[in-house]
Amino acid sequence: MSTAPRTPQQPTSTLVLGLGKTGYSVVEHLAARGDKITVADSRAVAPCLAQVRARHPGVEVVTGRLPQERFGQFDRIVVSPGIAVKTGGAQRLVGDIELFAESARAPVIAITGSNGKSTVTTMVAALLQGAGRRALSGGNLGPPALQLLAEPAPDFYVLELSSFQLESTHSLAPAAAAILNISQDHLDRYPDMRRYIEAKARILERAATRVLNRDDPGLAALRSADPAVVSFGLGRPPGERDYGVMDTARGRFLCKGRVPLAAVERLSVPGAHNIANALAALALMECAGVSATPAAVEALLAYRGLEHRCEMVADIAGVRWINDSKGTNVGATAAAIQGLHGAGPDLILIAGGLGKGADFAPLQAPVGRCVGHAVLFGHDAPRIAAALAGHTRIARAADLPQAVAWAARHARAGQVVLFSPACASFDQFDDYRARGLAFKQLVGELEQAQ
Repeated sequence: MSTAPRTPQQPTSTLVLGLGKTGYSVVEHLAARGDKITVADSRAVAPCLAQVRARHPGVEVVTGRLPQERFGQFDRIVVSPGIAVKTGGAQRLVGDIELFAESARAPVIAITGSNGKSTVTTMVAALLQGAGRRALSGGNLGPPALQLLAEPAPDFYVLELSSFQLESTHSLAPAAAAILNISQDHLDRYPDMRRYIEAKARILERAATRVLNRDDPGLAALRSADPAVVSFGLGRPPGERDYGVMDTARGRFLCKGRVPLAAVERLSVPGAHNIANALAALALMECAGVSATPAAVEALLAYRGLEHRCEMVADIAGVRWINDSKGTNVGATAAAIQGLHGAGPDLILIAGGLGKGADFAPLQAPVGRCVGHAVLFGHDAPRIAAALAGHTRIARAADLPQAVAWAARHARAGQVVLFSPACASFDQFDDYRARGLAFKQLVGELEQAQ
């Protein structure tokens, strides 16, 4: 890599690795700045290849491989979140969030965790809008962060950030940042849980205020190391700056310290995990300097959740079908099962896919309490079956249509069929959205057949 000083007329040479929607947003952003860009993707036909060639004919494109022999030729390498590369330390390796941090024109509220990131991100945006603030949300959820910079500057950016994005982020300084929880995920990328937690913890390094889940044992070391942290949890708040739940003569309330903010029973999204999500969202907004006004709280109470996250699809002859395709890891599926605990002990769980090296044993307790049958499909169905043996009855299916057909034959009025895979989708689907839409279509066909 050249170390000669660069004049303002000399464009930065940048290699962009990955040409999905994040990589494309990087190309758009850097092209507007006048950078000299090369983009590479290991796929022969990358998702955004046609757009780059049409809009940016001057951009060099390499497909079918990553040109590691040329890494040293570039001033900077911008890596997309799904790509793990080693450059030998000679190049400045950054991601799209680092580029975003260089150009952001408003305070950032940043959220990470193994589960609940998307829900909390959209809850925070709803709270801010209810409080009369303009918020733009994106990152790992929705539009890539760099696309948000094309909009008029908001009062706040609200970013969902994955551990992959945080690995290549160095200078982001959020007004408030949270780690919601830690459970096993991405162990196909990280050698152990310690490295995974370290990647998540990068979100806290430059944050003005840090928010952590006090109920999560995986975050205990981070909490004890930072006495200024603001905590949230399902019990009584331990301090006046903390968030939790209190029982009062008027019922259970979400609280800051001893100050009640909203009745738990008025939340539109069910489950203990969503109570925790709401508390995290309140903490993040107030830590960023915006008070939980009555209008903001009403916006939170009206929030109805995300597509593919414990989404009610249909009630067919008394059987409720729920789409939780966004449950891509063990912790997410455990939370979904526990959130439906009131549905009774005979829930039918449809799960399976690509497990990313996860240990499925943490599903044993919630499955044993709540699940009457687990219908398993996909690449890691044998591993899930081995983990759940003796904890529930197990049925096997070749694919999702067979799994849904099995559940339709066996479900009875009053039961819930929960599709929460505990796995990534890439063995049989493009992503969790495609998988969730496929489930919804299959359930829709069942409904039409009634």
